[in-house]
Amino acid sequence: MLGLRGFPNVQGGVETHAEHLCPHLKKLGCDVKVIVRSSYMPPSRGDEWHGVRYQRVWCPKASGLETIVHSFLGVLVAAWQRPDVLHIQAIGPALMAPLARLLGLHVVVTHHGPDYDREKWGPLAKAVLHAGEAWGMRFSDGRIVISQTILKLVRDKYGLNSDLIPNGITLPDVPISTSALEKFGLTPGRYVLMVGRLVPEKRHLDLIQAFAAARLDGWKLVLVGTSEHPDAYTAEVTARAEATSGAVVAGFQYGIALQELYAHAGIFVLPSSHEGLPIALLEALSFGLPVVASDIPALLEIGLDDSHYFHLGDVSALAGRLASFASSPWPPELREKTRRWLAEREDWHSVAERTLGCYRRAIEPHQDVRRRTAPPHAA
Repeated sequence: MLGLRGFPNVQGGVETHAEHLCPHLKKLGCDVKVIVRSSYMPPSRGDEWHGVRYQRVWCPKASGLETIVHSFLGVLVAAWQRPDVLHIQAIGPALMAPLARLLGLHVVVTHHGPDYDREKWGPLAKAVLHAGEAWGMRFSDGRIVISQTILKLVRDKYGLNSDLIPNGITLPDVPISTSALEKFGLTPGRYVLMVGRLVPEKRHLDLIQAFAAARLDGWKLVLVGTSEHPDAYTAEVTARAEATSGAVVAGFQYGIALQELYAHAGIFVLPSSHEGLPIALLEALSFGLPVVASDIPALLEIGLDDSHYFHLGDVSALAGRLASFASSPWPPELREKTRRWLAEREDWHSVAERTLGCYRRAIEPHQDVRRRTAPPHAA
């Protein structure tokens, strides 16, 4: 598998996706090796996790170069090791799909969303991402998309069908501990939570402004996440949060600390202008939180009631949603009802089974996999 920094506990939606998916592929008998970026996965983190092996490959830790250099070198490594399938995650790394095919590899690409719509990219980067999408979809042996929105995009733009395999769900045990809350001076049920990287398309500034306008007495705003490449936007979010009473920049959190922050939040907000199928929002729902989200297609696809959405960029409407949910806290029964509703979605074991099926179909044009007694070896 190629196209991610590494896992576990590495920030990013693709990283979290792979963190859930790969161990389930291993349980199904698939020999999984993930080509990770050595700067994020030093040797001290070991050579495998839950049976999933790491192949460390160097790349410059520089925005705009990191992904493309690592993807190029990763394809060369895969070509040397000859896996049954090279699974490329996201359309940026998918720029290397034609090279992988030229080198004789069977390629599956997962489209996590049109990254060229992200506000942080300039014209050249957007052009490269458009090319990555086109080449990844056209040159791959198998295509996976994580939402109906992306399925339609690929069909309309390229006339190609894809396997729709959304992000899975695992209902967590809800912790009663509050160590993370004590660290940040939070009161259970009286803080607004946002989890996501500090990048412009997440629209942190809209949320900070809306939180200030809502004037929620006794509430705080907690922004969980950081940026791998701090820039002017990171500095502006930090400065605006520091100038806003009750706002807390908590940095990257994982493990039990992140679970505690989810479990005891009063409201979860995702005001993004761009998403694929956000795992952070699904995780918030898995803890039974009331969610407020922008009305972009990827978030509307989650299927929440209208009262949970606001028009993208409408700070006044977002402030109104915050005030409404803060004034009527959800009782435990409603939170549990939300968890049961979410549990009806596909779990990660099912996602892994269907991904494995996509691997088999990617190989079928080239060899008779019906006689295979073991699942494919995936890199």
